[in-house]
Amino acid sequence: MRNIIFKVCSSLALLAIVFTTSQAQDNSIDKIIAVVGDQVVLKSDVENSFLGYKAQGYKSGSVDFKSEIFEDLLIEKLMIAQAQVDSVEVTEQEVENDLQRKIEYYIQKIGSKEKLEQYFKKSISDIKNQMRDMTRSDKIKQKMQAEITKNISATPAEVRDLYSKISQDSLPTIPGEMQIQQITRSPKITNAEKDRIREKLRSLRDRIMKGANFATLAVLYSEGPSAPRGGELGFTPRSDLVPEFANEAFNLKPGKVSKIVETEFGFHIIQLIDRKGERINVRHILLKPRIKQEDRVRATEILDSIADLIRNDKIKFKEAAFYYSDDKDTKQNGGLIVNPNNASSKFTKDALPPSIAKEANKLKVGEISEAFLDEQRGQETYKIIKIKSQTKPHKANLADDWSQFENMLKNKKQQILLSKWIKEKQSSTYISIDDSYKNATFRFKNWIK
Repeated sequence: MRNIIFKVCSSLALLAIVFTTSQAQDNSIDKIIAVVGDQVVLKSDVENSFLGYKAQGYKSGSVDFKSEIFEDLLIEKLMIAQAQVDSVEVTEQEVENDLQRKIEYYIQKIGSKEKLEQYFKKSISDIKNQMRDMTRSDKIKQKMQAEITKNISATPAEVRDLYSKISQDSLPTIPGEMQIQQITRSPKITNAEKDRIREKLRSLRDRIMKGANFATLAVLYSEGPSAPRGGELGFTPRSDLVPEFANEAFNLKPGKVSKIVETEFGFHIIQLIDRKGERINVRHILLKPRIKQEDRVRATEILDSIADLIRNDKIKFKEAAFYYSDDKDTKQNGGLIVNPNNASSKFTKDALPPSIAKEANKLKVGEISEAFLDEQRGQETYKIIKIKSQTKPHKANLADDWSQFENMLKNKKQQILLSKWIKEKQSSTYISIDDSYKNATFRFKNWIK
């Protein structure tokens, strides 16, 4: 049976359905069909998800697919309710980062930012605003899941035992994977442009010191994703902030405004709202220096020259990454990109960032790409890539795919533990289900009390 308990659905089709149905609901009265702790499930939540799956062509083996969706939502709310009890929180920056990744994915799929806005008849800002609550819930659920299953492990003996019990006919096919190396260059910002940005921020800081409202100026002038919220980031641990920003912010007193801080994202002034131990809530105004076209050209010319040196065996890619790459996370390991989903250096093509996947499709193993733009989190970065290695799809085996079987076993253990956790929390959490679902078929039997 399909396990959709922890499924995250993020296709353009579902997004379109969410927008369409939410607009229709403006003219209708929605209905609460469940309360879990202090969380509610609306009838429209079930209908939106159902239409989204239908739009993608998904067909469930369940007799009552809507009940299955409803139960998934109940489990999600159960996790969010418990996350509040356990103080499992997500920062606004984490939500914004996830939102930005989704938007970049949608833009890649549909062709351009302009086409995405035309498709939904909304600005990117409005699309994000409509997706924000759903993204926040997904993030909380993921963190709560991770907290519940954090002690799950799999020993080598257990992995071998699992493999021995799988018939050859039932072994999965492993998709092809590749390792990607990169060298990046960011266009240089002129001192004159930096001075212009600093002067503008000094002017805004002076206005704040004379009584102007920081949040209002953030809405009007900040170029960061938090601008619509008055620049507020929400309670954030030091580890989630870049060092330069964190060092300044954690030394502020409530209400005080920082000096100008330069980070990889641009230039900031920061105001501390509150502090709880090692977490702070701040608002900031971010201004990003403008990049001149000649500096973009210069970055690509440098990368093309480096690529030619590598192609002509004048320097190894690993050495070139160390000496010339601007990316501090990859230059020390030969430019090898790490997959954030599993912390390995192997990617399926589907798991690659869209801009890198587009270039990788043109290359064979060992070939170097032309310089291309990879814009992430609003920052312009140019890079060249090389496919270090690539495997073909194959029948899973223990020698080549140990991690696959290890993850399979961990996932099995996680499902058992999560099922046990759900049953325990059902008995200790306030749950009320609308009469229309009293006779629904659920996988977990204790929703109805």
